[in-house]
Amino acid sequence: MAKPRGKGTLHNWFKKEKWVDISAPKKGGGYEKCGRKSAKKSKRGYPKCVPQAKANKMTKSQIKSAVKRKRANPLKKVKTIIKKKNNGTKKKT
Repeated sequence: MAKPRGKGTLHNWFKKEKWVDISAPKKGGGYEKCGRKSAKKSKRGYPKCVPQAKANKMTKSQIKSAVKRKRANPLKKVKTIIKKKNNGTKKKT
């Protein structure tokens, strides 16, 4: 088995970063741990998981939008932050 190389390995991505479910905020602040025990028994909707660092940088509207898009189609890979386009026009310089 190959050893992890560099700082951009999958090992670092999954093991060293704390992943949270932005669709489940805690009362005192922060978010629930990513995942759920059972989909059938859980009251929580489909989780939208992101690294803790990214969750802290997101606005409330960005979180709401990301969760809405994830729950609309849970099996599809959804971008966390969508950048708005400028009506398809280019600035002249």
